[in-house]
Amino acid sequence: MSTPNPAPLIASSRLPVHEATYRRLRDMMLFGELAPGQKVTLQGVTQALGAGMTPVREAIRRLTAEGALTLHENRRISVPVLTAAQVDELAFARLMLEPDLAERALARLDADAIDRLAMIDAGIDRAIAAGDVQGYLAGNHLFHFTIYEAAQAEILLSVTHSLWLRSGPSLRVVVEEGGSVGPDLHKGALDAMRRGDTADLRAAIDADIRQGLDRVRESLLAPVP
Repeated sequence: MSTPNPAPLIASSRLPVHEATYRRLRDMMLFGELAPGQKVTLQGVTQALGAGMTPVREAIRRLTAEGALTLHENRRISVPVLTAAQVDELAFARLMLEPDLAERALARLDADAIDRLAMIDAGIDRAIAAGDVQGYLAGNHLFHFTIYEAAQAEILLSVTHSLWLRSGPSLRVVVEEGGSVGPDLHKGALDAMRRGDTADLRAAIDADIRQGLDRVRESLLAPVP
């Protein structure tokens, strides 16, 4: 396991060391630095993050408890490879939660907030054009959670974070294999937000979720070359 230009990011963080280490490892999974099936070791993560053994061990423990990492019988830890059934479960849960979060957020998204979301989406477009997988995944996550956090629904938001963590590594594989991420459905969500149209916003978020997870499902069913 290796990461380009590892840096001791902990020193500049205002978060406690354990929490900062956990969030950095979590982001490595969310934004495509770790792939499904990849082995995760204490030494590898420590070197990649420039962190100490104790906070790294705690971060791995937390992510394993959350289902974001898999502990095998031989004590080996790896990034999970989703099954088709698990993708179906993720789709069910995300489709139940995320359109509702967007609806709850709509009344709190003023013109400035929507303009910021449009800027985030423009950055996503640039990442797509440049073939920047990590930039795309980070921008896509930021776009969605900027909306969801405005809902001020702490429990629903926490569950949604967990669901994204489980699907993040598989989205990296889909983008890499497909060479594209499909049509950008964020434009429809932005248009619905500007018009204050709850139904259209829910529909746009629903379609965006389905598109991503359909691609994951297709990749699982594709024959191995």
